[in-house]
Amino acid sequence: MNLNQNFNLIRQSATVAIADRVLELKASGREIIPLQVGDPDFATPQAVLDVAFKAMQDGLTHYGPSRGYLDLRQAAATTLARDTQGVLFNPETEILVTHGGIHAYYLAIQSVLNPGDEVLIPDPSWPTHANMVKLLHGRVVYVPAPAENGFIPPLKAWEEALTPKTRVIVINYPSNPTGAYPSRDYLYQLHEFAARHHLWIISDEVYKNLYYNEKAVSAGTFPEVKDHTILVNSLSKTYAMTGWRIGYLAAPQQVLDNALKAGQNSITCVAPFVQKAAAFALTDDGVQKAATKMRDTYARRREIVLDIAREFDQSPVKVTAPQGAFYFFLDFRAMGISSVDICEQILEEEGVGLVPGATFGEQGEGFVRMTVAASDADVALGFRKIMDWTQRQ
Repeated sequence: MNLNQNFNLIRQSATVAIADRVLELKASGREIIPLQVGDPDFATPQAVLDVAFKAMQDGLTHYGPSRGYLDLRQAAATTLARDTQGVLFNPETEILVTHGGIHAYYLAIQSVLNPGDEVLIPDPSWPTHANMVKLLHGRVVYVPAPAENGFIPPLKAWEEALTPKTRVIVINYPSNPTGAYPSRDYLYQLHEFAARHHLWIISDEVYKNLYYNEKAVSAGTFPEVKDHTILVNSLSKTYAMTGWRIGYLAAPQQVLDNALKAGQNSITCVAPFVQKAAAFALTDDGVQKAATKMRDTYARRREIVLDIAREFDQSPVKVTAPQGAFYFFLDFRAMGISSVDICEQILEEEGVGLVPGATFGEQGEGFVRMTVAASDADVALGFRKIMDWTQRQ
C-alpha cells in the first residue's frame, strides 16, 4: 500500500528520542537530571486553574466558535499592542485562536505556501519549523546563523539564499535553541528585504516574554510591515501552560481567512474552558506577576550556571549567556566530539539529559542545548556534572 512520501523527508524528534531514553533509564532505577526539556518546571498559576474549572462547571464543555471567543482575541490584541509598541490587530478579523503555538505556525505556513515554494529558515533553529514546511510540500533553504555572528544570520546571507521560488522567511526570537535575538535595526532591515522581494515573514514569538536584559523586539513592531508579517504566539512558556495547548495567530485578514478554513477542517475549535482560562491569564494582574516571577527565577538560574562556569575557567567548553528563552547552547566544539556522542556519554555516565546541537542544524553541531527550566538544585548539580565530565576527557 502507498504511503505519503513526504514523511521520508523528516525524522522523528531527537528531543523525544532523548526523553524516551531518559524514561528508560529512570525505569531501570537510575536517577536522571532532566536538563533536556523545554517545559517550565512551574505549575500553572492556581487562579488560571480556578477559571478553567469554573468554566467547565458552567457548561463550557461543548463546541466553541472556530475563530475563538472574542474576549480571548481581544486580550491577545491588547497583548500584541503592548508588545509591538502600539501596532493594532483587529480581534474580529486579524486574530485566530489556535491549538497551541505549533498549530498556529502550521496554519500560517499552510495559508501562504504553495507546493514547491521555498522558505528561508535560520540554521540553527527548532526543527519543527522546517519539518512543517516539508510536510506541506515546500522546500527549506537554511540560512547560516553561525555562533561567531551571535547565532543571527548576517543580512547578506538572506540575500544569498534568495531564489525566484522564495516566498517566506521564518524567524524565532528569542531563539530555541540559542536564546539569541537581533536588534531593532536588524529586524527593520530584514523587513525591508522581505518587502523588496515580496516575502512573508512568519515570526514565532513564544519566548518573547522570556528575556534577561533588554526586551526582545517583536517582528510586528513596525506598523508599515503589517501587510507581510504573521505573528505566532502561545501561552505555553510565559505562563507554564504547555499542556493546555492554547495559542494564537495574528496576520492580515486574507491569511486569517485561509487559516480559519484550515482550522475548521482540522480541529474545529479550541476547548472553550481552556480559552476562558487563557483570556484570564493574558489580562489578570496576579498572573502577570506570577509570569514575571518565573522569568526572574530563570534569570537566577542563568546566573547559577555562569557562576559555576567561572570555576571551570580552563574547561574546553565555552559558555555564553543566553539573551532570552530558558536554554544555554553550550559550545563543545573544542573537544572534537559529535554533539550526539557528547549527549549520549553524559547521559549514560553522569545521568544528565541534554539535547544534541546537531538536532537544530549544521551550525548546531558541536553544541549542546541545556535548559534552566528545572529546579535550582538540578541546574546546579547537572551543570557541575557536565563540567566535571569534560575535565576527565
